[in-house]
Amino acid sequence: MRIIGENIHIMSPKVKEALAARDKKFFQESALRQVEAGAWAVDLNIGPQKKLGHEILPWMVNAVQEVVDVPLCLDTTNLAAIEAACEVVKQQPIINSTSAEPERLQMVPLVAAKYHTKLIALTMRSEGIPVGADERVNIALEQLIPRCEEVGMPLEDLIVDPLVLTVSGCQQYVPECIEAVRILQVTGAGVQVGLSNVSNAVPNEMRPLINRVYCVMLMGAGLDMMIADPLDQKQNEFIRIVEQRDDSTAVGRLLLALHDAVAASEELPADAVDFSDPQQVDIWKTVQILLDKVIYADSYLRV
Repeated sequence: MRIIGENIHIMSPKVKEALAARDKKFFQESALRQVEAGAWAVDLNIGPQKKLGHEILPWMVNAVQEVVDVPLCLDTTNLAAIEAACEVVKQQPIINSTSAEPERLQMVPLVAAKYHTKLIALTMRSEGIPVGADERVNIALEQLIPRCEEVGMPLEDLIVDPLVLTVSGCQQYVPECIEAVRILQVTGAGVQVGLSNVSNAVPNEMRPLINRVYCVMLMGAGLDMMIADPLDQKQNEFIRIVEQRDDSTAVGRLLLALHDAVAASEELPADAVDFSDPQQVDIWKTVQILLDKVIYADSYLRV
């Protein structure tokens, strides 16, 4: 699993404060921690930054690549900022992102082709994000992939994101994203998701378990790249168990059964769970809400 570290994000008050102060050390230490924890790349989310983006993003790129030698994900809607950053970045960067919205689809792939970057493309149109997996895949097949081919981008540089939405309020979207990931594997483009979106608006203490279980399920559908928190050691342990097929513990055997059930387009059988083990019960309950079999509520683990 290739993790694009998500921890430099403008929504964080600490990131906002460090950015306002041009605190280079803050961003360097954050990037270094993420890479040391196993991040394959680092996302640099500066928000729209309409006035100063063309100064801020290259400054941040230069600061971060002084201490880490990994791909950087340029996460802003400001194309001038992205172009300025592309002029100074050392490794092939990732632009985050385009969508099928007409203006974005017209302009962003041109920048990606000009600078030979990778490009994350969201399965979203102007009217919003479709619920169904087939509709999301169709956006990729009918709009995102043809546009990138039209501008001369190699297909291997395109990364389709079928868009994870939160189980709290958009529950019906959650299992459909798993199916979209599965189908998109055959397109030849890369596929990635923003993992932690699945637990947006969920109480903080419950978010990690939902993220980790959904990660295992998405891996069963073939996912091998995601924007996530590389500092979540238990998440990394779940990934290790799946990748190494480690069945030495009861929880490990359950995670492998879950992964394999999703891979086979089947449901996790109840007899794979030891219902006397609270940790396994919590995983089981989490699978049920992620498959939209049980209506999500903040109290779902206590029911």
